[in-house]
Amino acid sequence: MNRLENKVAIVTGAAGGMGAAIAKLFATEGAKVMATDIQEEKLKEWVLAARKEGLPVEFETHDVCSEKDWQKVINKTVSLFGKINILINNAGVYPVGATSETTTTADWERIIGINATGPFTGSRLCVPYFRSAGGGSVVHISSIAGLVGGNGPAYTASKGALRLLTKDQAVELAKDNIRVNSIHPGGVLTPMTEFLISTPGSEDLLKNMCPLGRIGTAMEIAYGALYLASDEASYTTGAELVIDGGLTAR
Repeated sequence: MNRLENKVAIVTGAAGGMGAAIAKLFATEGAKVMATDIQEEKLKEWVLAARKEGLPVEFETHDVCSEKDWQKVINKTVSLFGKINILINNAGVYPVGATSETTTTADWERIIGINATGPFTGSRLCVPYFRSAGGGSVVHISSIAGLVGGNGPAYTASKGALRLLTKDQAVELAKDNIRVNSIHPGGVLTPMTEFLISTPGSEDLLKNMCPLGRIGTAMEIAYGALYLASDEASYTTGAELVIDGGLTAR
């Protein structure tokens, strides 16, 4: 408990799945949390329930492709909580079955925009606030698709971009005590992936791909984010935390 005491965090893509798990865990661990998502009703529902439990969580509708929305979220966070210490770039989109032939230029730009440009924009705009707070922690939620191929051209490219954006920002911002790390989840059961295991045999296929023999949970990713966001990781920057049950170890 209280591993994030006196910290203020922004968590994107927090209407459900990994984002909601991260936001709830951070609030439980003492952080004041601004949870954001484009899905307003889903976001609002759990945030209001969390408030009734005494958790310090606020919410804001947020399109991560919009710089104007990013500034709105940042301004509201600072207005309510006085500072920003942590940014979790979790919002993302995954196009099922996409190939180079089926991916249009518009598809490519949309996926890159949400998965890579959005995190860049948010982290760029948060830098002055991290500086004024004496430092900060950015966690980009990438994917094992940022390490290996086979997940569609735009998605793989976007997650690979996020992996190397992490390293570049880690080098650049170290002088300001701003740490930047990435998490690379494997198969994790979330609303975005539920449909992937809805067809007969697909769940067994996913389990057999992973040496631990099961699908991951959103909370297992949340605990990785908690470590990287906390002062326990004060000497960790530019790192890739792979949480995939050993899938990429083969």
